Amino acid sequence: MTRGQNRSLIGLVSWRIVAFTVLAMLLEFGIVLIEYWSDESELGRFLVAQETETLAQGIKVADGKLTFVMSPEMIERYVMRKDETVGDIYLRVRTAEGQVLFSSCEAACQTHFFPVEINPPTFWQRDIAPGKPVSVTGGRSFNVSGQEVFVELAVLKDPHGFVYNVLFHELRDHLIIPMPLMFGLVAGATILSVWAALKPVVAAAQAADRIDPRAALEPLPTEGMPREIANFANAVNRVLGRVADLIQAQKIFSTAIAHEIRTPVAIVRMELERIEGERARKAEKDLDALTHMLEQLTALAKLDVVDSRSFRTVSLGDLANDSVAALAPFVFANGHTLEFDDEGISPVYAVPSLIENTIRNLVENAVRHTPKGTHIVVRTGPGRTLNVIDDGPGFGLASGRVLESGRIKSSDALGVGLKIVERIAGLHGAVLSLESDGGAGTRVRLDFPPPDEPSAA
Repeated sequence: MTRGQNRSLIGLVSWRIVAFTVLAMLLEFGIVLIEYWSDESELGRFLVAQETETLAQGIKVADGKLTFVMSPEMIERYVMRKDETVGDIYLRVRTAEGQVLFSSCEAACQTHFFPVEINPPTFWQRDIAPGKPVSVTGGRSFNVSGQEVFVELAVLKDPHGFVYNVLFHELRDHLIIPMPLMFGLVAGATILSVWAALKPVVAAAQAADRIDPRAALEPLPTEGMPREIANFANAVNRVLGRVADLIQAQKIFSTAIAHEIRTPVAIVRMELERIEGERARKAEKDLDALTHMLEQLTALAKLDVVDSRSFRTVSLGDLANDSVAALAPFVFANGHTLEFDDEGISPVYAVPSLIENTIRNLVENAVRHTPKGTHIVVRTGPGRTLNVIDDGPGFGLASGRVLESGRIKSSDALGVGLKIVERIAGLHGAVLSLESDGGAGTRVRLDFPPPDEPSAA
């Protein structure tokens, strides 16, 4: 994982559950093992219960009579020794009436088991000697075809290591099998719970990605969120509300300022027209530039309230042709030449007035920022493209205009016009690109998406 990359919460929870599950199982395994190993009486009880049940499998009924038959596996498991110092195993199987079905001991049976005349309890166990290896005796009764049979066992110094089998079976039955099952269910329930809790958070994140500060700000959905996360989302919604108020105030301010200033500017211009002199004419030009700037600011503010119902499928070539015809007098009056070139274009999904505004701003920029005699070309096609090209001096990288993170960074010399074009391009989902090198002219290009992919913001 690279530094700074965020990991999935479900992945983090899953790995931690697995890690702590393994740790818990190891700790529990160690605790249970120590507890069983240190309690010799409990070990003896488990040993007697397990081994007598194994021996009971040899009790058979033949012709209505009880018999006991040791299989080869039993003979090998309970092989008898002659030296009690090494360890030995004694077996006896008898009925409740005192009939001995099998016995591997004579005098030793009298030492370790109840007399045949006495029926022992259903289960009994007694320690022969303390310490390890385990030495224990005991017995257990079984009902075979309605008859009670006692299986008795004495293990001295555990010559075959029965105690290890006992430990394994107890750990398997009470720890190794149930714990993974339990922790698996807990882990599954936890992961599902985290996943369900994160679903509304993912939906809120997707809603946040779709937020356009130029459109109406919708609050993030909080339905189904855990209370702690919902509190955070509500705090974000309150911030969004304050941001929306700030944006709305900015829109109102910019629009109001533009409208309020235009009237006194018009009055001042009328007064200047009555004054003779070069300085008055220069002031008139400055006022014209200011008026143009105010018009652009007003146009930029209006772009924030474009109705999506204004979009329709239109011919970019027809719109460009009409715009060039309307702009020609202005271009020629400023000593420039203007040409329209249609190379064949597909329909686009757009607001016609905004496309005309785009062409007007690009042509006006070219006129205002290039010397007289510059040739300007408005070209549509091939495909869904619009180009405005001039053969002026260009501005190169030194002018401070470069494409940066998909947006155009404007210099003061180029005015607000291109910012308006950038906003209109964004409303249409069009890609805006600019090429300009010193002495090689300037090209501004818009690539529109297909008509079935409207991208009005």
